[in-house]
Amino acid sequence: MGLKRQKQAKKTISFYKYNFSFREPFQILIDGTFCQAALKNKIQIKEQMPKYLMGEVQLCTTSCALKELDTLGKELYGAKIILQRFQARRCPHFKEPVSASECLLSMLGDTNPHHYFVATQDHTLTAGLKKIPGVPLLYIILNTIVLDKPCQTSLDHVQAVQLGELVSPAQQQSIRSLKEEQGIGQKDGERRGKKRKRKQSNPNPLSCLKKKKKGGPTPPKKTEQGEKKKRSRHKKQKTEGGDNMSAPVATNT
Repeated sequence: MGLKRQKQAKKTISFYKYNFSFREPFQILIDGTFCQAALKNKIQIKEQMPKYLMGEVQLCTTSCALKELDTLGKELYGAKIILQRFQARRCPHFKEPVSASECLLSMLGDTNPHHYFVATQDHTLTAGLKKIPGVPLLYIILNTIVLDKPCQTSLDHVQAVQLGELVSPAQQQSIRSLKEEQGIGQKDGERRGKKRKRKQSNPNPLSCLKKKKKGGPTPPKKTEQGEKKKRSRHKKQKTEGGDNMSAPVATNT
């Protein structure tokens, strides 16, 4: 009987791993009713839970579940001692505590995004959990821990994903990561609102030059060929005999 129960648990865990991306260590939310049943049936939760689920587990609870046991009195004092050994997860009811069933349902939301197992003996809570797809349910029966079969809501969800009507959580996560890498997830308003700041630069040196006046004639350029050569003059000189001789006078050219 124990071997058959182990095979069924392995099959159920594979269902949640493949269809809802459950991974080790498995996070298990526990309430006071489960601890009370474990105490009554002498079940060591920390020892038997990893063996039954065939993997590492993280046993946790909420502050609302602990406070509920405080209000119920001494009859559940042993269950309270067991529950206090587990990690207390933060819940949104820090200032105004609610019942354990209401608190655990709020931790799961509509799709159980954190992949919690839930261990409880509360029938009201069990009925609410079966309306949420992808929530493995644990309970104690006949001195043993039992992992319930997937509920009809989970089966319908998987069928809808296979038919293409819905997107699985794993596909949603891959789509989100791709959008973040490519920057598609940003809104148009956020993109348009961000403007690039221009860097301060020095003025263009050409723009600082004075503008030339228009309308005035431009003076002709002088060239070597255009320059006129000055004439050389010859000055006559008198000789001793009275003859006039012309001697060249050098002029500047």
